[in-house]
Amino acid sequence: MSANPAIFNRTIRLVGNDTMDFISSRRVIVFGVGGVGSWCAESLVRSGIAHLTIVDSDVVNVTNVNRQLMATTKTVGQVKVDVLKQRLLEINPDAEIDARAELYTKETSADFHLKDYDYIVDAIDSLTPKMNLLLAATKTHAKVYSSMGAALKMDPTKIQVAEFWDVKGCPLARSLRDKFKQYDVRPSKKIKCVFSEELLDNVGPVANDDGNPADFHKVKYNGTMAHAVAIFGFTIAGLVMKDICDKAKKQG
Repeated sequence: MSANPAIFNRTIRLVGNDTMDFISSRRVIVFGVGGVGSWCAESLVRSGIAHLTIVDSDVVNVTNVNRQLMATTKTVGQVKVDVLKQRLLEINPDAEIDARAELYTKETSADFHLKDYDYIVDAIDSLTPKMNLLLAATKTHAKVYSSMGAALKMDPTKIQVAEFWDVKGCPLARSLRDKFKQYDVRPSKKIKCVFSEELLDNVGPVANDDGNPADFHKVKYNGTMAHAVAIFGFTIAGLVMKDICDKAKKQG
């Protein structure tokens, strides 16, 4: 767990020593550590997850600073997973954080050894990699959680959880379902998703990653706020922790 158990004193008071030991033994992998995934990873480590793999091929961009946990004006240009790993180890120096600056694809899927994990978190925002991950992840014994689109959201009370096929009002979920139908494939088991039916309009000027005017219609330039993506990430972390604690009680 940690050489300094006082770090988790308040968690232990809530769940007990046996459950805390069970939490620290679980293996979790988070794909995508941007707005949603970075906050999810932090919450997991602060809650006692000691075996965490974080996957993202990007570097910190100045436009990430408004919403991504490890993005500051000092970390611009640095590899996202490396910066996040450093922060997570400052929380729990004894955690095993595997930072992989790689892109998940159908071709690289085997390299990630998904069967080794108890929980797989999908916070990818690119459609095809997201589809391929969910197809592969649901063929394992792991519990799978996925984030739908967190951009263009403002109202925290509208963020909710549903099984993938029951998600409503989310363009990303709709596009993903269309993609599954196009290739005549389906996830092998149910996936709990965090989503919001709220869909605001972009109203301000849009800039690309260099701060210059960009194509307004590109999805990746949609407006996004820290509280919305953080709630998405914390909600997924909460679902993971609740499932772990429920399993620990059953085993006890």
